[in-house]
Amino acid sequence: MSLLFRHLRAHHVFGANTDVGKTVLTTALVRASARTHPVYYLKPVSTGPLAAADTAHVRRHAPSAHTECLYQYDHPVSPHLAAQLADRPPISDEALVNAIARSVRRAAAAGLQNAHLYVETAGGVHSPTLSGTTQAEAYRPLFLPAILIGDANLGGISTTIAAYEALLLRGYIVDAVLLFRDPYYRNHEYLTQYFAERDVWLASFEKPPHPLSSPDENFKSTDAYYNRLDSVLDTVNHLDSAHTSRLAELDSMPERAIDSVWWPFVQHADYQHPATVNVIDSASSDFFSVYDNKHPSPTASLLHPQLDSSASWWTQTFGHAHTNTTLAAARAAGRYGHVMFPAAIHLPALKLTEAMLRGPGKGWAHRVFISDNGSTGMEVAIKMALRAWTKRMGVPATTTEKLGVLGLTGSYHGDTIGAMDACEKTGVYTCEWHEGKGVWIDPPTVGFVDGKLGVRLSSGMGEGWYEFDSVNGVYGVQERMGTELEKVYREYVERVLRKQEAERKRANGPRLAALIIEPLVMGAGGMKFVDPLFQRVLVDVVRSGKEELGLCGIKGRGEGQEGWEGLPVIYDEVFVGLYRLGVQSAGPVLGVHPDIAVNAKVLTGGLVPLAVTLAKEGIFKAFLSCRKDEALLHGHSYSAHPVGCEVAAETLKEIGKLTRSGEWREARKRWGVVEGQVDGKESVWSFWDPEFVRRLSEMERVEEVMALGCVLAIKVTGARKGYTSYAAEKTFSLLNYLHVRKDVDQAPETGAPGGAPYSVHFRTLGNVAYFMTSLNTKPAMVRDIEVWIRYVLEWVTRVDREREREREREANWGRRRSFSAAVWEKA
Repeated sequence: MSLLFRHLRAHHVFGANTDVGKTVLTTALVRASARTHPVYYLKPVSTGPLAAADTAHVRRHAPSAHTECLYQYDHPVSPHLAAQLADRPPISDEALVNAIARSVRRAAAAGLQNAHLYVETAGGVHSPTLSGTTQAEAYRPLFLPAILIGDANLGGISTTIAAYEALLLRGYIVDAVLLFRDPYYRNHEYLTQYFAERDVWLASFEKPPHPLSSPDENFKSTDAYYNRLDSVLDTVNHLDSAHTSRLAELDSMPERAIDSVWWPFVQHADYQHPATVNVIDSASSDFFSVYDNKHPSPTASLLHPQLDSSASWWTQTFGHAHTNTTLAAARAAGRYGHVMFPAAIHLPALKLTEAMLRGPGKGWAHRVFISDNGSTGMEVAIKMALRAWTKRMGVPATTTEKLGVLGLTGSYHGDTIGAMDACEKTGVYTCEWHEGKGVWIDPPTVGFVDGKLGVRLSSGMGEGWYEFDSVNGVYGVQERMGTELEKVYREYVERVLRKQEAERKRANGPRLAALIIEPLVMGAGGMKFVDPLFQRVLVDVVRSGKEELGLCGIKGRGEGQEGWEGLPVIYDEVFVGLYRLGVQSAGPVLGVHPDIAVNAKVLTGGLVPLAVTLAKEGIFKAFLSCRKDEALLHGHSYSAHPVGCEVAAETLKEIGKLTRSGEWREARKRWGVVEGQVDGKESVWSFWDPEFVRRLSEMERVEEVMALGCVLAIKVTGARKGYTSYAAEKTFSLLNYLHVRKDVDQAPETGAPGGAPYSVHFRTLGNVAYFMTSLNTKPAMVRDIEVWIRYVLEWVTRVDREREREREREANWGRRRSFSAAVWEKA
């Protein structure tokens, strides 16, 4: 991952093109650094004759420098082609990045104070690595600050700016731009002004002399040239200053944040010390790069990789800094910026709309409303449902009659007031204006307990435990219809609704106007895996339209499949949708589609906020009239912003590729999914290993475990339950410190970028800890996390046992002392 040291300044040297003088100017930097500092030069990949290699040039003209080349190939061609021509095993990007990281860490481990290190790339910014990936892409996980060598030749202004923007687009810090002065093309004059306007350091230097035929004379001529470049010292000093400034900023960030930032879902009284603030310097793939200046090893990197195991609040789809989605954002920003959306259309919004109707909305949805986040998307859905219900029931939109929703106990649909009102006013997700409007049913849940998979009934159903042989036995909803449990659920739901309707008539309570569920998993309510059969029955009962249950018995006239029955049904798929649980949508699993559904989070690949609310045509028609005030008068200034829409369309395309990947096929196979079932959409599975999940549920500190798709939820034992419990946080706290080891320089490589030891950033919901992969997390990385989760639970169990033994020893000692005292007193 990212590397940063207090005693070692390291820079990546990129070129705007090949033959721009990258090695010459890097050598000049090395020589200037060597005057007063220990200096290292690293060439990851070199092609061509060894005698003409860049490392040989640096050794000749900066003999005091420590030089190293990691991979040398004989053919003087692009690295990817040289690798193909060589009769040697292929080198992956991961292996190349890890080799560079090892070399940098070795230099740091030497402990030489105020040392400098330069990593010189090959060719231009987008020249391929050994695998064929461009260098800007492959080296991004290292996140070393960059020095760009500009192009002084004809066309060099364009290539230099293009290279600079390519680095910026991938998040690189560009500390300096260096180039030769050509008296004819004078690119340096234009580029000096260009980069000055962007506060980027630029220095230009005289061009080197032409090579001489005599090696000795050529050496003298070149060495004399380097001796004339005294101004390079100014650049070296600037790079030192940039390094110092970056460290100072990182050091100051926690206190500045404590003094000024108001964090979401954080009790600030618990975060008053700078050490409690997680300083994220950058992120790549599934990892944050976190600043830690308290590491016990003085030569360890101040940045360490930290696994983002909550997928950054359930948003990450392909990991952080994913290039294709980044480019999509830039593409739309460059073409549109933002444009208003009412009665207008732009291509990103149209592409997203059509993709959603072909995907999650296939077979039922006809309209797509695009808003800005999941909570807003749910507010839109509620407005749609209530209008559709009042219109059919003949109730005016301005009615003062109390309307409510039917939902599940512990549900959560967002933090805006309207979405909150669709949840009961209990627990922690509430505020002064929150007024829960509706009825909520406590659902049965699915999980592994003591190695056995089963469904646990809620208290209102008489409790009970129903055991199943397989996960797909639980989620095979159609096969379970007509079973004893289906009858139990139906009777229970009808009993609750019948009681609610009687109470409404007696006390003028709210009329139910919509059903809202988080299908399959209730996220913020505690990662509850709801029995899908119960949710299917709930929808079926609602759509029965029985008036004695308070349901709408009036049929939609001429709506056919476009209409709705009983109550409009809303699926809140903000969290669970788009393969977060391994399926595109919950509809095919439950065997019944909603009338309205909301998607967000995964929708934009974890890059920008956006939400879509899908609806049947019958819902849309409830707002269709000749009166403007009967339209859906809901919108934001940034509704359907082109950047978000373009990113979402790109995300859906990328997800489509993943669903056909071999890694997904292997994961589904482990869970017993038979291929050929429409990509396994009706079958459930997980990236987590089924045997790991089962065995985890047998551990002492674990009460229950369940996994679907990316999600693993672990309920730990403890007297205190619910959101305010710290049980899960304390149980897994060791994960925060996995990277802290004094022998970090000799530690075995891990699956993190760069191979460094990593910690795990995890989130808890009271006594439930959850862990979440991206849709493309490597299987080896998932296996690695599984090992650490199991290790921590075993460690906590050992500590608990030792503490219990210590308490017994103290109790025995106390009893002996009491006995001795009694004997003495009697004597």
